[in-house]
Amino acid sequence: MADLPSHARVVIIGGGAVGASTLYHLAKMGCSDTVLLEKNELTSGSTWHAAGNCPTFSGSWNMMKLQKYSTELFGRLADEVDYPMNYHRTGSVRLAQTTARMEEFRHVAAMARYQGLDYEMLGPNELKDRYPYMELHGLQGGLWDPDDGDIDPSQLTQAYAKGARDLGAKIVRFCAVTAISQLPSGEWKVESEKGTIIAEKVVNAGGYRAAEIGRMVGRDVPTVAMSHQYLVTEEIPELAALGDKIPLLRDPDDSYYLRQEGNGLILGPYEWQATPHWLDKMPEDFSFQLYPDDLDRLEWYIEQSCARVPILGSVGVQKVINGPIPYTPDGNPLVGPAPGLRNFYEACVFSFGIAQSGGAGKTMAEWIIEGEPEWDLWVIDPRRYTDFATKRYVVDKAVELYQNEYAIGFPHEERPAGRPAKVSPLYEKLAAKGAVFGDRGGWERAVWFAAPGAKPEPELSYHREGNWYPSVAAECKAVAESIGILDMPGFSKFEVKGPGAADWLTGLIAGPLPKVGRVSLGYFCSEKGGVVTEMTLTRFGEDRFWLISAAAGEWHDEDWLRAHLPANAAFTLENVTPRWSTLVLAGPRSRDVLGQVTESDLSNAAFPWLSVQPIEIAQARGFAIRVNYVGELGWELHLPVEAVGPVYDLLWQAGEAHGIRDFGMYAMDSLRLEKGYMAWKQDLASEYSPLRSSLDRFIRLDKEAFIGREALLKEKQAGSKERFVPLVVEAKTADAPFCSIVWKGDRRVGLVTSGGYGHRIQKSIALAYVETDLAGEGEDLEVEILGERCPAKVAVSPLFDPKNERLRA
Repeated sequence: MADLPSHARVVIIGGGAVGASTLYHLAKMGCSDTVLLEKNELTSGSTWHAAGNCPTFSGSWNMMKLQKYSTELFGRLADEVDYPMNYHRTGSVRLAQTTARMEEFRHVAAMARYQGLDYEMLGPNELKDRYPYMELHGLQGGLWDPDDGDIDPSQLTQAYAKGARDLGAKIVRFCAVTAISQLPSGEWKVESEKGTIIAEKVVNAGGYRAAEIGRMVGRDVPTVAMSHQYLVTEEIPELAALGDKIPLLRDPDDSYYLRQEGNGLILGPYEWQATPHWLDKMPEDFSFQLYPDDLDRLEWYIEQSCARVPILGSVGVQKVINGPIPYTPDGNPLVGPAPGLRNFYEACVFSFGIAQSGGAGKTMAEWIIEGEPEWDLWVIDPRRYTDFATKRYVVDKAVELYQNEYAIGFPHEERPAGRPAKVSPLYEKLAAKGAVFGDRGGWERAVWFAAPGAKPEPELSYHREGNWYPSVAAECKAVAESIGILDMPGFSKFEVKGPGAADWLTGLIAGPLPKVGRVSLGYFCSEKGGVVTEMTLTRFGEDRFWLISAAAGEWHDEDWLRAHLPANAAFTLENVTPRWSTLVLAGPRSRDVLGQVTESDLSNAAFPWLSVQPIEIAQARGFAIRVNYVGELGWELHLPVEAVGPVYDLLWQAGEAHGIRDFGMYAMDSLRLEKGYMAWKQDLASEYSPLRSSLDRFIRLDKEAFIGREALLKEKQAGSKERFVPLVVEAKTADAPFCSIVWKGDRRVGLVTSGGYGHRIQKSIALAYVETDLAGEGEDLEVEILGERCPAKVAVSPLFDPKNERLRA
């Protein structure tokens, strides 16, 4: 047993598969001054009882990358570290009982093939060829993943541990952490049952105990332990007679997986009676323990799976595993910097920790050593949840997610659990007017407005159909022809003011600062040149600014800004998000309407496009910015939260004669696509530089040093491999989903980051990154939409009002 050293560059807390993988990857990258502390024995948490399935399938582009890396690593790890493992690459079949499920599979298969995974779409008889023990009733087809399989979780963890030890890293078992505090030097003092260790950086890899570790540093980790139950059958003669293992079978429409274990089968359902545990208090120690069996809640799933695979019902149950698995509200883990803390990271709350352990360890090591990972993994960034993720929210969302573990991720689904968390003062008023809401960074925002008497729930589909579609079209028409009003609570807002503020911001953004009284977009880059975030820079004075960014990015962006504050700065940085809200007024009649409720001069001469001015509306004082995300004449009105209701009422009264209409986020998304406006963490990501993103007009490489400048200079000299372009697509009834593939002949040449229908131009639009030599106007390409390749043509942005005449009107 290793002794506890007094100091380490990195301390990892938690000895499951993810903690051990992080230790191994750090050592592989040259950081062997690392210590892993484990409360009990390695694998004693969720790892030891995990089923060990290793899918590559994911509806998320970068989660697929992460899982693909894991399976590739599993294939070579035993030889790399000289430790034998039971890893079986059996392949898997996923069954589809509906047309929508087949569409989902076709989309994910296209993503997978672009990443080098050899997915195949199969008909019912082809499924039977791959898995002869199944019955075909109700099936439309399915998906074959040849790289799927299973691995022994304990052996995998021990292999990571051996590889790390061989490279000089240390593991101290039976060493529970009791306290963590940060020293004035910025280092962390980690106290344990075996003594104290000082660490430059700490990683919380505590699994279902991650919240305990978080509380030691004042962090409320959004997690709950769910009970996942699977059963293992007795030996099945048909399987015992085989030489090789049969593939995994997953039936997502009936919500279970089935795979061979020895000569029996494992059945693992994700049942509707999802069961959270330890809501009041977690046991002092639950190492290598399980919950009592509760097979009654699996009865329906057992019946369905036995009807699908009759040999399953031919034998009895040998054992039942009912153990804790940690869940976040969206089912994705927490990997990256912990919000509000310096040099403290999270690699925890994995619902699929075995399959994701390899990629997670790689990512965590890159965060620690290089300051950022290779892939943009916002989907697992701990800062994606802010203060709305309370205990009740986490439990409600985790239960909902568990129930929908295999559900199709439709583009217009707004799941209701845990909501509302944060609401605008207009919430009840808009709900009474037919608003259908969506959760955006915890804030309820109207996404569309149901017509009187219409069903307010959207009809879920990949297609441009259902009750929401005509309503969104009408909202777009109102904005284009008269006037629309949109309630936009939750914009992240940071005020920077005081001597040196302008110089500091100049060193952070890749372009120029706006002049006093003006606004501009600012792009903050990493050292590698990728886009970290986009903010609207509003300049009220020589050294006074507002930085406005996405609601979901509040903690992420504040972390970035505070991490780069100079010591003893004479200026201040304040998060003013809670005090302000925003109304968007847009359309050709917006000046007429706004002019009725304010004495401000709204003429072009007095209030030009891309400028900001104080504004008074009745008893409210705020700021009006002549900018919007929809490409029409209009203003963003930034108001104290308490003033939003009265101002909305005044604007509505003034606008009734002009045909004012509420519009929602779906209409805004349609309108912004026509203008080529980009969405953060959708079109803009840290994997893309502003040059690749065709944001050249916002970049000044000849200005003084800014973060990322050297990387951008190199890219400029070498030429960007890709460019961001709008595509006009000859789509049928479905627009391109996120991460649809762009083709040129028989070559995959690009990736769609946003797709939808432009109601003003009456065309389907895809915003995409394509190879640079194919980014010219008029280039003929194709976009693969749900398995069908549709003709597309490269256009010039913006598609609508190319000279911005309506914005300047």
